[in-house]
Amino acid sequence: MKNYDISHDIWSRKYRYGGSADIPADQTIADTMKRVAGACASGEKEPAKWQKKFESILSGLEFMPGGRIIANAGTSRAQTTMFNCYVMNKIEDSIEGIFDTVKASALTQKQGGGVGFDFSTIRPRGSDIKGCEAPASGPLSFMRVLDSTCRTIMSAGQRRGAQMAVMRCDHPDIEEFITAKRGNTQLQMFNLSVAITEEFMQAVKADADWDLRFNGTVEKTVKARQLWDTIMRSTYDFAEPGFLLIDKINQMNNLYYCETICATNPCGEQPLPPFGACLLGSVNLTKFIKSPFTANAKLNAKRLEEVVSIAVRMLDNVIDQSNYPLEEQRREAHNKRRMGIGITGLADAMIAMGIKYGSPESVKFAGEVMKTITHTAYRASIELAREKGSFELLDRKKYCAGKFIATLPRDIRDGIMEHGIRNSHLTSIAPTGTISLLADNISSGLEPVFAIKYTRRIRNGGEDDISEVEISDYAYRQYCRHRKTDSIDLKDLPEYFVTSDTIRPVDHLAIQAVLQKYVDSSISKTINIPENYPFEDFSDIYMKAYESGLKGCTTFRPSEHFTGVLVRQDDKKEKEKETAKEEIRRPIPKRPDELSGTTYKIKTAQATDAFYITINDYEEDGVRHPYELFINTKNLNHFSWIVAMSRLISAVFRNDPRPTFLIEELKSVYDPNGGSYRNGKYVPSLAAEIGLVIEEHLIKIGCMEPKNKKIDSPAVAASASPQVADNKLICPECREKELINQENCLKCLSCGFSKCG
Repeated sequence: MKNYDISHDIWSRKYRYGGSADIPADQTIADTMKRVAGACASGEKEPAKWQKKFESILSGLEFMPGGRIIANAGTSRAQTTMFNCYVMNKIEDSIEGIFDTVKASALTQKQGGGVGFDFSTIRPRGSDIKGCEAPASGPLSFMRVLDSTCRTIMSAGQRRGAQMAVMRCDHPDIEEFITAKRGNTQLQMFNLSVAITEEFMQAVKADADWDLRFNGTVEKTVKARQLWDTIMRSTYDFAEPGFLLIDKINQMNNLYYCETICATNPCGEQPLPPFGACLLGSVNLTKFIKSPFTANAKLNAKRLEEVVSIAVRMLDNVIDQSNYPLEEQRREAHNKRRMGIGITGLADAMIAMGIKYGSPESVKFAGEVMKTITHTAYRASIELAREKGSFELLDRKKYCAGKFIATLPRDIRDGIMEHGIRNSHLTSIAPTGTISLLADNISSGLEPVFAIKYTRRIRNGGEDDISEVEISDYAYRQYCRHRKTDSIDLKDLPEYFVTSDTIRPVDHLAIQAVLQKYVDSSISKTINIPENYPFEDFSDIYMKAYESGLKGCTTFRPSEHFTGVLVRQDDKKEKEKETAKEEIRRPIPKRPDELSGTTYKIKTAQATDAFYITINDYEEDGVRHPYELFINTKNLNHFSWIVAMSRLISAVFRNDPRPTFLIEELKSVYDPNGGSYRNGKYVPSLAAEIGLVIEEHLIKIGCMEPKNKKIDSPAVAASASPQVADNKLICPECREKELINQENCLKCLSCGFSKCG
């Protein structure tokens, strides 16, 4: 496939409308943008005028609305939501309140919306439940229910599920929350973030005691520094939890006087109140550089201001045109008219300017760009308020007294006091993975270029009909055109062609910090850390983020601790698999007339009758191995799947003397109806119960070692840790080692998979 066009491919697969009886199909990207422009202008008094203006910023890809707007506006799917993500209601600490949230989130996800939750309102595990004489199961048990719900909705053919779980740093279950995903078999539909308070940060600095409390009652006291180290170690080894400075978020919130924020959307760029929604769009900065790659290169600030002014009006119209999964979400959006205009292509724009990402010059450039966008957006919203009215919950005096508004120029503050303002919030920097590909593979959001060139696998039709094509970064191709050549050796590129693996974490922070200064919501960004980066250097990254004035921070360092669908087995495990293959090639032992074994009894909430699991073993060279498995129960309704599972597991036993992979597969099965507790541990399904039984049996007969749950010291972890090439993981869709983390979102360079949709 020599003439592969990535923009056309992404458009065709993600955004092209196939047509209906009343609406024609999109034939080109220009048709798509015309459709979106017409839909967004349909409520205007002069729709033809505004359609032309909206189309003027869309057709040249100067402004990129959120993907759901591009896909749905002006189609027969117009009743779907055009908001990417939501934060759910405050979870009431009762079984009724919790399952009201489960229902609300399911309805939201059914329409494709990602969701964020604050679990701090749920009583800790072990607390008394009045009237039940039973201990509470705690927030994590209900997180598992929501995780299972999200999996079920996704498996029913809906958009990939994305969820954010937030817990305050003073909740009694915070330590369990921090380490919840270390097994990597549960809560995979969640991103995790700890809500950090100013009080906690001061306690960390003072190495003081820290009380964990619920409803004012202290349940436990720990050392603040110890809890901080747990967060940092988990983030270093497992890339979670993220870091939300919740007091900073509320202090800088324009609506501090009428709402309290406790959570964010799944990627963190929008801290939102209960039922809040993300309305997003990004300015493509590569389109605003005059005379690129010359000494006269500069930002076209005038055109940037024109585009942002039009974009504010366009997104404001979407608020009235979009459907909402819940009526509460509609009211929240209409009362405040929040939006988040951000940027994409920042790194490529810097390259066109001859600026090295991470340098002092790049920090200055990023700040000037975002200041222009934000100030322009506020002025445009004031003008829109003069025409259409202010957002309903505006209190002009209190609003202008807000800490962020106080940083804006005098003319903006005076304009708000005199005329009001249409939108409570206007700027946010969101993940732009897919729309950046649509814009000809520009650099994503505020991130540095990940790779100048990489290989993408394209499925042409059949399962095995796959082509490999080379994809190059937009700025690289523009530079080649400037040099009047088709290709330039990467080693011959100017020094300002840098990629994410060469940029220091402190320089990532500097770019994010200067942008946050001009962003009224927040920023989705990932600081990519090399696998061999010392923990001693890593351990103060979040502290530097706090001191830099950020509202949140996430990091990603590939490590040996990643397992399951997102990461291929590391080099050590590959060697184990090769060893296992050698063993598999040996003749399958013939079944003797007599085998010894053990029978285990399982009683679960999913079935009224007990299950009896019998595992028989054989001995070879003094080592015992499992040979066959039988499952028995009185309930014949389960007969067919029992026979099937027994035969399949037995076949695995006979072909693999150490079937550890089977255990992990079974343990990761989640029942949408919920799991049960076994020896005080939550088990998500009957299949997982069987996996645990097999695991216990293999440990008992000496076929596998017990898992060591202790986290090694940094030195031990580093020495035992195999290299993860190019900081990439395995994509769950195409299985290629091309999955990267940018803007707090996993995305695949090979097939285009994106966890954020």
